[in-house]
Amino acid sequence: MNNYCEGCTRTFSTENFLRHLTLTKNPQCQAYRDRIRGQITRSNTDRSPPLDPEDNESEISMPLDNNNTSCHGDPANDHSDLDDLEMPVVPFDGDYFGDDYGPEDFGMEDEEEGSQYDYEENGSQYGSSDNEDFEDEAPDAPGEPSSSGSSSSSNSPHPSPSPPSSPSLSASPGPAVSSGSSSDTSRSSTPADHLASLAARNARLRVEKALRQDIHIKPFPFDTAGAPLDERDPAAHAVYGANVHGSEQNPYAPFTSEMDWKLAEWAKKHNIGSNAFTELLSIDGFVDSLGLSYRNTRELNAIIDKDIPAFRPRFECREVTLEDEGVTVELYLRDIMQCIRALYGDPKFAPHLIVKPEQHFLDEDQTDRVWHDMHTGDWWWMMQMILEDRSPGATILPLILSSDKTEIALFRGKTAYPLYMTLGNIPKDIRRKPSQKAYVLLGYLPTSNLEEINIKAKRRRVAANIFHLSLREILAPTKIPASNGEVMASGDGVCRRNHPILAAYACDYLDQVVVTGALYGDCPICDTPHNHLGDPDYHAELRNLEHIQHILAIADEVPRRYLQACRDARIKPIYQPFWADLPGADIFLSITPDTLHQLYQGILKHLLAWVNFLKGITSLTKLTGQEHADIARILLGLIIDLPLPNNLSPIRLVKATRALLDFIYLAQYPIHNSATLDAMEEAMNHFDNHKSIFIDLNIRKDWNLPKLHVVARHYRLLIKRFGTTDNFNTQFFERLHIEVAKDAADATNWKDEFPQMTLWLERNEKISRHANYIQWRQAGCPPLSTTNPLPLPLPPLKMTKHPSLKAVAISHLEQEYHAAGFKEALCYFILHFNNPGSNNATLRREAHNFLLPFTHLPVYHRAKFWRPDFPHFQNTMEAYDVLHVRPKRKNYRNDILPPRFDTALVNIGDGNIVGIEGYRVAQVKVIFSIPKGALPLLFNQEHRPPLYLAYVEWFTPFGEQPEEVHGLYKVSHAVRDGKRLSAVIPLVNIHRSVHLIPQFGPQVNREWTSSNVLEVCTKFYVNCFTDRHTYGTLL
Repeated sequence: MNNYCEGCTRTFSTENFLRHLTLTKNPQCQAYRDRIRGQITRSNTDRSPPLDPEDNESEISMPLDNNNTSCHGDPANDHSDLDDLEMPVVPFDGDYFGDDYGPEDFGMEDEEEGSQYDYEENGSQYGSSDNEDFEDEAPDAPGEPSSSGSSSSSNSPHPSPSPPSSPSLSASPGPAVSSGSSSDTSRSSTPADHLASLAARNARLRVEKALRQDIHIKPFPFDTAGAPLDERDPAAHAVYGANVHGSEQNPYAPFTSEMDWKLAEWAKKHNIGSNAFTELLSIDGFVDSLGLSYRNTRELNAIIDKDIPAFRPRFECREVTLEDEGVTVELYLRDIMQCIRALYGDPKFAPHLIVKPEQHFLDEDQTDRVWHDMHTGDWWWMMQMILEDRSPGATILPLILSSDKTEIALFRGKTAYPLYMTLGNIPKDIRRKPSQKAYVLLGYLPTSNLEEINIKAKRRRVAANIFHLSLREILAPTKIPASNGEVMASGDGVCRRNHPILAAYACDYLDQVVVTGALYGDCPICDTPHNHLGDPDYHAELRNLEHIQHILAIADEVPRRYLQACRDARIKPIYQPFWADLPGADIFLSITPDTLHQLYQGILKHLLAWVNFLKGITSLTKLTGQEHADIARILLGLIIDLPLPNNLSPIRLVKATRALLDFIYLAQYPIHNSATLDAMEEAMNHFDNHKSIFIDLNIRKDWNLPKLHVVARHYRLLIKRFGTTDNFNTQFFERLHIEVAKDAADATNWKDEFPQMTLWLERNEKISRHANYIQWRQAGCPPLSTTNPLPLPLPPLKMTKHPSLKAVAISHLEQEYHAAGFKEALCYFILHFNNPGSNNATLRREAHNFLLPFTHLPVYHRAKFWRPDFPHFQNTMEAYDVLHVRPKRKNYRNDILPPRFDTALVNIGDGNIVGIEGYRVAQVKVIFSIPKGALPLLFNQEHRPPLYLAYVEWFTPFGEQPEEVHGLYKVSHAVRDGKRLSAVIPLVNIHRSVHLIPQFGPQVNREWTSSNVLEVCTKFYVNCFTDRHTYGTLL
């Protein structure tokens, strides 16, 4: 990096430049040095009186530690060695253009008060938004749309529709609007509507803030609940080690060395084929040089089978026969009680096991209750009360089952029907991670096509009876322990009297019908018949288990009466359902809320099909849950401008879509209280008020959709009963299909697969358990309380170790990074940082003549931010939000990729955890650092700026309220005298990336692309559906 001295007109490196100015005796160089220093410290006579007495303090210094030394102040703190950074937000006291902005500075002077009338008269001005996943330095395809943090445009023009009315603070749609012509959009809100919207938004803000506070716990009233027994077993690791010959001296036993073990683990973990591994071992000298104890795959399998203890039971094959039908099928299963003991006794889970229920509250008075993990739900509390009244000292083991048929060979037509189990005692933060292996495969249910039965109705009846007969066979061993209890030891050796009780069954709707015996098309939870599922005014009782048990009891006595009773109760005449005599189980209230099948592949899938009927949004088929989630992020922006047939107003369509999206996002909260459950119901009420648009458009004739009925009418009950939806998301179970079904099948020769699949799984489970034991031994056999900790919060800001480009000329930044005002903004930042109380106008004038002692800067092309949805209750993925800032470049094919400068939400000094107050949208053009060698010339040793800075161009501040119809805030480029307002800010002030939806106007400009729309479009809407964190905070 070169630096130019105006005194002697010579060029120096940064280090030599600083030494030259310090030691020079050249009067011209000394004068140049004094000019630079004179810019840094000015007398107090040049300062305006501070508005606040505390303004004289250095509030914008950025300490990294308790010694109040900045990263620049300590030579040891070289930015090239920093990966993670956590610093306080710097108050924003204005930028290069000052802080005395007015509407005319934002290009808004030509808008009348209540600018929504542009929308009402000329049609909506919004558009679509593409959102891609962030990948570190992944090459982009030519013309690839920009992702979160930038705007994107639709390729199809929107003819001029005539949409909605004036804005409101309410995020949810307002009252119903009758169908009619587009002139309906001229309706404006009344003062009462405005006050109601304001009250709703303020209430939501209070709720969101409350959910992020500490929890107050009400313990279960009886100390005997979950109490340990006097007896104690040896810890699980000690028992395991005692069963491995030679493990006292060799932690890798039965393998001879670490190399011997590592190669075996690698072969099994990565599913290396038997022939390929044997061929590797047969290389001359390979086995001897590594000192291996096996010479082929068969010998390795023999060691695993004979010398490594099994901590989970083996599979067995049983024949299941329906005698009346003459049908016999094979069932592969495990002893469920041994599986329960293995899960409960796993040493990984010992520090985290939950053994009794609690009630959690947001306030000390215990009036505002919250639900999150399963032990905070009503079911566990109620069941514990029953057991304590009968026999004190019980520990409930809530059994969570899940089943889902899946293809194991796409072109072979073969399927598997795995049945999984986990325990509610394991916290959801552990259960939802596949790597923790908190689920156990109980067996493979029969998948026979029953082709020998020609009558379809009979075939379905036989298949249902086989399903229940198989489940009855698997769950039968739990009946006595569920009532009387059984002593079990957890991984730390503590013994308790445990009662395994079926609590929840997570599955899709097809399995729900089979599991409960409900008629297809009916609700599996309540008595609502199919033709009334969509009627919000129809009230039905929950299915009565006791009444249905009485019906099942007469199956062998009076067959005709039994069949008629089943028809009257709207259940299938299943002979002896598996749940009929399970102690404590109510199968109809065991059906769980499910994000994957009920929300994304349920109501969102329906909504997408309805919108596709009007104008194709996507031609993709067989969308996954993740693909549906991606569509949910942009769907509202796609349909706002959608013209409707017969000149119908799009208001109801937009409001109905917004209502369903609100429900989907609210339902996924990892913690709920009564207010959030009320908000879910209110969102569904808004949908009910506006869904008639789909009837008017001949898209729907009725609303008798089982999944929509369940989420609308039963989610509140189910969440209060079992906890939040992330306890039971079937996406976690489907992730297990990869290992227990697809990978296991790939390891077979495709002849009689299931015996080979079960053997492959047993060996892999042994390898996984042995790896945990070796890891514990290598760590010095620490107490289990210190092992397997729950995930800690990630650093809020993460930067690369080295800059993307070490030296970029300032002139290059202004041209290639489109940072036209970079130099002036940086000069203003330096002056303001050193003189925080000075008059802004004075600083702006001086910034024009400020001399920078460098011409090049280190630049970073991305920054990672991490913001949890809730500090104590994180959502499923702890993923970083990546902000991309890069000029145009060439990819590996030598194609020119367009520049990408993402937009971000900036904390201007007083932003809170939730709400838009104190925040402002900006487009980030440059992320950089000031050269270390220039710091002594520009700043005092005790008062240095943050390590990472960003040059941003501002958008207008958030308005008082979002638009009423769709609930999105509108922003525009902030402009003064034809120039966009810009500033240099500490990077830590950036809260996260933010996605903007362009306001397209009556018709999309064909010249707009995802790479230029931020530059050529003037008005945007801030998308609150980017992810669940944005939805919960951007209010």
